[in-house]
Amino acid sequence: MEATDQFSLRGKVFHTIRENILSGCYKYQEELRESTLGKELGVSRTPVREALRQLELEGLVTIVPNKGAYVNGITAQDVEVIYQMRSRLEGLCARMACKWMTGEQLDEMEEVILLSKFHEKKGNFDQLVGLDSRFHEILFEGCQSKLLEHELKNLHQYVQRVRKSSLESGRRAEKSTQEHENIMLAIREKNPDLADELATRHVMNTISNIRNCQIETIMEDETKWKK
Repeated sequence: MEATDQFSLRGKVFHTIRENILSGCYKYQEELRESTLGKELGVSRTPVREALRQLELEGLVTIVPNKGAYVNGITAQDVEVIYQMRSRLEGLCARMACKWMTGEQLDEMEEVILLSKFHEKKGNFDQLVGLDSRFHEILFEGCQSKLLEHELKNLHQYVQRVRKSSLESGRRAEKSTQEHENIMLAIREKNPDLADELATRHVMNTISNIRNCQIETIMEDETKWKK
């Protein structure tokens, strides 16, 4: 792993380990050895140690003195809180996007929706998850607030695993794509009240669907995160 300076190296190590925890590559209670991670990432143990300390502050890792670092993951309650936070922030984001989103961003958003409809009919859920993420990334970027964009992308990443299970259940993928289209149209029409309402409802519909899928079972079976 290369980086222009030590700060960016630490950041890359941190984000790589964090991504592997949130995606389920590293399982709940799995030990994260500094030497093993260093070899996997092509770095010394120092940036790995610093990344693990930062991950402990986020609650994703538990460091036991004289023993090691262990994956902690997130709880079902954490997921509930994250979606509550997202509902408030994404509503604000959509409202701001009505003023600041560019025509190019709206066109890309519309293209993502068209692709989502295609893959939804084909049952290509891996592609749908990627397109779902891209739709939200465009929305976050379109509000033209780096602070809000950063917070929303961070929250979105935390629940990436349960999002996939949600999209695969029932007709959620079809409904989600339609909700995306409605949000896009409200932004294109520069209707901030409607965009806010639709974006908020979209996030709450998602967590409602996740509850119906029995979130604890999803997390145990697919990610081995703790309950």
